[in-house]
Amino acid sequence: MADRRLQVFHTVARLLSFTKAADALHMTQPAVTFQVRQLEEHYNTRLFDRTHNRISLTVAGQRVYEYAARIFEMYEEMENAVREMTGEISGVLIIGASTTIAEYMLPSLLGDFKRKYPDVNIRLKVSNTDGIVSMVENNVIDLGVVEATVANKNLAVELCRMDKLVAIVPRGHAMAQRKSIRMEELLEYPYICREEGSGTREVILDYLRDTGMESDALNVILELGSPEAIKGAVEAGIGVTIMSRATLNKEIELGTIVAIDLEPSIERPFSFVHQKHKFRQRAVNELLEFARSYCDAQKDVLED
Repeated sequence: MADRRLQVFHTVARLLSFTKAADALHMTQPAVTFQVRQLEEHYNTRLFDRTHNRISLTVAGQRVYEYAARIFEMYEEMENAVREMTGEISGVLIIGASTTIAEYMLPSLLGDFKRKYPDVNIRLKVSNTDGIVSMVENNVIDLGVVEATVANKNLAVELCRMDKLVAIVPRGHAMAQRKSIRMEELLEYPYICREEGSGTREVILDYLRDTGMESDALNVILELGSPEAIKGAVEAGIGVTIMSRATLNKEIELGTIVAIDLEPSIERPFSFVHQKHKFRQRAVNELLEFARSYCDAQKDVLED
Protein backbone atom coordinates (compact mmCIF):
# COMPACT_ATOMS: atom_id res chain seq x y z
CA MET A 1 0.00 0.00 0.00
CA ALA A 2 2.81 2.45 0.79
CA ASP A 3 4.08 4.55 -2.13
CA ARG A 4 6.69 2.42 -3.95
CA ARG A 5 8.74 5.49 -4.89
CA LEU A 6 8.95 6.46 -1.23
CA GLN A 7 9.95 2.93 -0.22
CA VAL A 8 12.75 2.88 -2.76
CA PHE A 9 13.93 6.36 -1.80
CA HIS A 10 13.92 5.47 1.90
CA THR A 11 16.07 2.37 1.27
CA VAL A 12 18.59 4.32 -0.84
CA ALA A 13 18.74 7.09 1.78
CA ARG A 14 19.25 4.60 4.61
CA LEU A 15 22.06 2.75 2.83
CA LEU A 16 23.41 5.75 0.89
CA SER A 17 23.93 3.45 -2.06
CA PHE A 18 21.82 2.71 -5.13
CA THR A 19 23.61 -0.62 -5.56
CA LYS A 20 22.99 -1.80 -1.99
CA ALA A 21 19.39 -0.60 -2.16
CA ALA A 22 18.82 -2.57 -5.37
CA ASP A 23 20.14 -5.69 -3.65
CA ALA A 24 18.03 -5.14 -0.54
CA LEU A 25 14.87 -4.54 -2.60
CA HIS A 26 15.56 -7.33 -5.12
CA MET A 27 15.44 -4.79 -7.95
CA THR A 28 17.81 -3.77 -10.71
CA GLN A 29 19.84 -0.61 -10.15
CA PRO A 30 18.23 1.20 -13.15
CA ALA A 31 14.79 0.47 -11.68
CA VAL A 32 15.85 1.94 -8.33
CA THR A 33 17.26 5.03 -10.05
CA PHE A 34 14.03 5.44 -12.04
CA GLN A 35 11.86 5.34 -8.90
CA VAL A 36 14.01 7.95 -7.14
CA ARG A 37 13.96 10.24 -10.17
CA GLN A 38 10.17 9.97 -10.30
CA LEU A 39 9.99 11.11 -6.68
CA GLU A 40 12.39 13.98 -7.39
CA GLU A 41 10.22 15.03 -10.34
CA HIS A 42 7.13 14.85 -8.11
CA TYR A 43 8.67 17.30 -5.62
CA ASN A 44 10.54 19.22 -8.33
CA THR A 45 13.80 19.11 -6.35
CA ARG A 46 16.91 16.99 -5.97
CA LEU A 47 16.83 14.57 -3.03
CA PHE A 48 20.43 13.36 -3.43
CA ASP A 49 23.72 15.01 -4.23
CA ARG A 50 25.81 12.77 -6.48
CA THR A 51 29.58 13.41 -6.52
CA HIS A 52 32.55 11.12 -7.25
CA ASN A 53 30.46 7.94 -7.18
CA ARG A 54 29.11 8.83 -3.72
CA ILE A 55 25.70 10.13 -2.73
CA SER A 56 24.43 12.21 0.16
CA LEU A 57 21.04 13.61 1.09
CA THR A 58 20.17 17.18 0.20
CA VAL A 59 18.33 19.29 2.77
CA ALA A 60 15.06 18.39 1.06
CA GLY A 61 16.12 14.74 0.90
CA GLN A 62 16.82 14.69 4.63
CA ARG A 63 13.36 16.10 5.34
CA VAL A 64 11.68 13.50 3.08
CA TYR A 65 13.72 10.74 4.73
CA GLU A 66 12.59 11.77 8.22
CA TYR A 67 8.93 11.82 7.21
CA ALA A 68 9.27 8.55 5.30
CA ALA A 69 10.66 6.80 8.39
CA ARG A 70 7.68 7.98 10.44
CA ILE A 71 5.23 6.98 7.69
CA PHE A 72 6.60 3.44 7.44
CA GLU A 73 6.67 2.98 11.20
CA MET A 74 3.01 4.04 11.42
CA TYR A 75 2.21 1.79 8.45
CA GLU A 76 3.72 -1.22 10.27
CA GLU A 77 1.79 -0.34 13.43
CA MET A 78 -1.44 -0.22 11.41
CA GLU A 79 -0.65 -3.57 9.76
CA ASN A 80 0.01 -5.17 13.14
CA ALA A 81 -3.09 -3.68 14.73
CA VAL A 82 -5.34 -5.08 12.01
CA ARG A 83 -3.62 -8.48 12.03
CA GLU A 84 -4.00 -8.73 15.80
CA MET A 85 -7.74 -8.13 15.37
CA THR A 86 -8.04 -10.77 12.66
CA GLY A 87 -5.52 -13.22 14.14
CA GLU A 88 -3.54 -13.22 10.88
CA ILE A 89 0.22 -13.66 10.95
CA SER A 90 1.69 -12.96 7.54
CA GLY A 91 4.14 -10.78 5.70
CA VAL A 92 7.78 -10.94 4.63
CA LEU A 93 10.61 -11.55 7.11
CA ILE A 94 14.19 -10.84 6.13
CA ILE A 95 16.62 -12.78 8.30
CA GLY A 96 20.39 -12.70 8.23
CA ALA A 97 22.64 -15.44 9.56
CA SER A 98 26.33 -16.09 9.70
CA THR A 99 27.46 -19.05 7.64
CA THR A 100 27.64 -21.77 10.29
CA ILE A 101 24.18 -20.94 11.65
CA ALA A 102 22.61 -20.62 8.19
CA GLU A 103 23.92 -24.03 7.11
CA TYR A 104 23.47 -26.08 10.27
CA MET A 105 20.91 -24.48 12.60
CA LEU A 106 18.36 -22.44 10.65
CA PRO A 107 17.05 -24.95 8.08
CA SER A 108 15.14 -27.03 10.64
CA LEU A 109 14.07 -23.98 12.67
CA LEU A 110 12.72 -22.08 9.65
CA GLY A 111 11.14 -25.23 8.22
CA ASP A 112 9.16 -25.78 11.43
CA PHE A 113 8.22 -22.09 11.60
CA LYS A 114 7.02 -22.09 7.98
CA ARG A 115 4.82 -25.12 8.63
CA LYS A 116 3.21 -23.30 11.56
CA TYR A 117 2.89 -19.96 9.76
CA PRO A 118 2.53 -20.74 6.02
CA ASP A 119 1.52 -17.16 5.15
CA VAL A 120 4.86 -15.74 6.31
CA ASN A 121 7.44 -15.51 3.53
CA ILE A 122 11.05 -15.72 4.71
CA ARG A 123 14.11 -14.37 2.93
CA LEU A 124 17.51 -15.40 4.25
CA LYS A 125 20.72 -13.45 3.72
CA VAL A 126 23.98 -15.25 4.54
CA SER A 127 27.19 -13.46 5.48
CA ASN A 128 29.86 -13.58 8.16
CA THR A 129 29.16 -12.13 11.60
CA ASP A 130 30.46 -8.64 10.74
CA GLY A 131 28.25 -8.54 7.66
CA ILE A 132 25.13 -9.60 9.55
CA VAL A 133 25.67 -7.03 12.31
CA SER A 134 26.12 -4.34 9.63
CA MET A 135 22.81 -5.39 7.99
CA VAL A 136 21.02 -5.09 11.35
CA GLU A 137 22.59 -1.68 11.98
CA ASN A 138 21.41 -0.48 8.55
CA ASN A 139 17.91 -2.03 8.84
CA VAL A 140 18.53 -4.25 5.82
CA ILE A 141 17.27 -7.27 7.79
CA ASP A 142 14.65 -7.69 10.53
CA LEU A 143 16.63 -10.16 12.61
CA GLY A 144 20.20 -11.45 12.64
CA VAL A 145 21.57 -14.66 14.11
CA VAL A 146 25.32 -14.57 14.74
CA GLU A 147 28.07 -16.74 16.18
CA ALA A 148 30.26 -14.26 18.03
CA THR A 149 30.01 -11.45 20.58
CA VAL A 150 28.35 -8.26 19.24
CA ALA A 151 30.17 -5.08 20.26
CA ASN A 152 27.48 -2.55 19.23
CA LYS A 153 25.71 -1.59 22.48
CA ASN A 154 22.88 0.08 20.53
CA LEU A 155 21.64 -3.31 19.31
CA ALA A 156 19.60 -5.82 21.30
CA VAL A 157 21.46 -9.12 21.66
CA GLU A 158 19.78 -12.23 23.04
CA LEU A 159 21.65 -15.47 23.69
CA CYS A 160 20.21 -18.55 21.96
CA ARG A 161 22.68 -21.14 23.20
CA MET A 162 26.40 -21.76 23.61
CA ASP A 163 28.29 -23.60 20.87
CA LYS A 164 31.33 -25.79 21.53
CA LEU A 165 34.36 -25.58 19.24
CA VAL A 166 36.70 -28.53 18.73
CA ALA A 167 39.91 -29.25 16.84
CA ILE A 168 39.47 -31.44 13.77
CA VAL A 169 42.09 -33.51 11.98
CA PRO A 170 41.93 -35.99 9.06
CA ARG A 171 41.62 -39.71 9.62
CA GLY A 172 45.07 -41.22 10.19
CA HIS A 173 46.58 -37.97 11.52
CA ALA A 174 49.21 -38.21 14.27
CA MET A 175 46.71 -36.73 16.75
CA ALA A 176 43.69 -38.74 15.62
CA GLN A 177 43.74 -41.01 18.68
CA ARG A 178 43.85 -38.14 21.17
CA LYS A 179 40.82 -37.32 23.35
CA SER A 180 41.99 -33.74 23.98
CA ILE A 181 44.71 -31.34 22.89
CA ARG A 182 46.16 -28.03 24.01
CA MET A 183 46.32 -25.11 21.59
CA GLU A 184 50.13 -25.02 21.80
CA GLU A 185 50.21 -28.54 20.33
CA LEU A 186 47.79 -27.65 17.54
CA LEU A 187 49.99 -24.71 16.53
CA GLU A 188 52.64 -27.15 15.36
CA TYR A 189 50.52 -28.17 12.36
CA PRO A 190 49.44 -26.33 9.17
CA TYR A 191 46.17 -24.53 9.95
CA ILE A 192 43.12 -23.84 7.75
CA CYS A 193 41.36 -20.62 8.74
CA ARG A 194 38.05 -18.83 8.07
CA GLU A 195 38.08 -15.42 6.39
CA GLU A 196 38.36 -12.08 8.23
CA GLY A 197 35.04 -11.04 9.76
CA SER A 198 34.06 -14.65 10.52
CA GLY A 199 32.70 -15.22 14.01
CA THR A 200 34.64 -18.48 14.29
CA ARG A 201 37.90 -16.74 13.42
CA GLU A 202 37.31 -13.93 15.92
CA VAL A 203 36.53 -16.37 18.74
CA ILE A 204 39.73 -18.33 18.08
CA LEU A 205 41.86 -15.17 17.99
CA ASP A 206 40.29 -14.04 21.29
CA TYR A 207 41.08 -17.48 22.72
CA LEU A 208 44.73 -17.13 21.71
CA ARG A 209 45.00 -13.71 23.32
CA ASP A 210 43.24 -14.88 26.50
CA THR A 211 45.69 -17.77 26.87
CA GLY A 212 48.72 -15.52 26.43
CA MET A 213 49.57 -16.38 22.80
CA GLU A 214 50.07 -14.05 19.85
CA SER A 215 47.23 -13.74 17.36
CA ASP A 216 49.61 -14.65 14.53
CA ALA A 217 50.73 -17.87 16.25
CA LEU A 218 48.56 -20.00 13.93
CA ASN A 219 50.47 -21.47 11.01
CA VAL A 220 47.78 -20.42 8.50
CA ILE A 221 48.31 -21.98 5.08
CA LEU A 222 44.79 -21.52 3.69
CA GLU A 223 41.80 -19.20 4.25
CA LEU A 224 38.35 -20.41 3.14
CA GLY A 225 34.91 -18.84 3.35
CA SER A 226 32.67 -21.71 4.38
CA PRO A 227 32.62 -24.61 6.87
CA GLU A 228 32.01 -27.14 4.08
CA ALA A 229 35.10 -25.99 2.16
CA ILE A 230 37.23 -26.16 5.30
CA LYS A 231 36.02 -29.66 6.17
CA GLY A 232 36.86 -30.79 2.65
CA ALA A 233 40.38 -29.38 2.98
CA VAL A 234 40.89 -31.17 6.30
CA GLU A 235 39.60 -34.44 4.84
CA ALA A 236 42.10 -34.02 2.01
CA GLY A 237 44.93 -33.80 4.56
CA ILE A 238 45.86 -30.19 3.78
CA GLY A 239 45.82 -29.11 7.43
CA VAL A 240 43.93 -28.98 10.72
CA THR A 241 41.40 -26.47 12.04
CA ILE A 242 38.97 -25.55 14.82
CA MET A 243 35.24 -25.69 14.10
CA SER A 244 31.83 -25.90 15.70
CA ARG A 245 31.07 -29.41 16.94
CA ALA A 246 27.51 -28.92 15.65
CA THR A 247 28.77 -28.90 12.02
CA LEU A 248 30.57 -32.25 12.14
CA ASN A 249 27.95 -34.98 12.67
CA LYS A 250 28.04 -36.36 9.12
CA GLU A 251 31.82 -36.47 8.81
CA ILE A 252 32.34 -38.02 12.25
CA GLU A 253 29.72 -40.68 11.49
CA LEU A 254 31.47 -41.47 8.18
CA GLY A 255 34.87 -41.47 9.89
CA THR A 256 36.46 -39.03 7.43
CA ILE A 257 37.60 -36.63 10.16
CA VAL A 258 38.26 -36.80 13.90
CA ALA A 259 37.07 -34.21 16.45
CA ILE A 260 39.31 -33.56 19.47
CA ASP A 261 38.37 -31.54 22.56
CA LEU A 262 40.48 -28.47 23.30
CA GLU A 263 42.05 -27.74 26.69
CA PRO A 264 40.90 -25.32 27.93
CA SER A 265 37.63 -25.61 26.03
CA ILE A 266 36.28 -22.95 23.64
CA GLU A 267 32.63 -21.95 23.60
CA ARG A 268 30.99 -19.09 21.75
CA PRO A 269 27.44 -17.71 21.77
CA PHE A 270 24.82 -18.21 19.09
CA SER A 271 22.76 -15.02 19.50
CA PHE A 272 19.81 -13.14 18.04
CA VAL A 273 20.51 -9.49 17.25
CA HIS A 274 18.05 -6.78 16.26
CA GLN A 275 17.40 -3.06 16.62
CA LYS A 276 16.49 -2.06 20.17
CA HIS A 277 13.94 0.59 19.38
CA LYS A 278 12.66 -0.39 15.97
CA PHE A 279 8.95 -1.22 15.83
CA ARG A 280 8.73 -4.90 14.89
CA GLN A 281 5.95 -6.45 12.87
CA ARG A 282 4.05 -9.23 14.57
CA ALA A 283 5.62 -11.95 12.40
CA VAL A 284 9.09 -10.97 13.71
CA ASN A 285 7.90 -11.25 17.31
CA GLU A 286 6.37 -14.65 16.56
CA LEU A 287 9.63 -15.82 14.98
CA LEU A 288 11.61 -14.64 18.02
CA GLU A 289 9.31 -16.53 20.37
CA PHE A 290 9.47 -19.61 18.15
CA ALA A 291 13.27 -19.40 18.00
CA ARG A 292 13.55 -19.04 21.79
CA SER A 293 11.56 -22.25 22.24
CA TYR A 294 13.72 -23.97 19.61
CA CYS A 295 16.93 -22.89 21.36
CA ASP A 296 15.62 -24.07 24.73
CA ALA A 297 14.89 -27.46 23.18
CA GLN A 298 18.38 -27.58 21.66
CA LYS A 299 19.92 -26.84 25.07
CA ASP A 300 18.03 -29.79 26.56
CA VAL A 301 19.29 -32.08 23.77
CA LEU A 302 22.89 -30.93 24.27
CA GLU A 303 22.70 -31.38 28.04
CA ASP A 304 21.34 -34.92 27.63
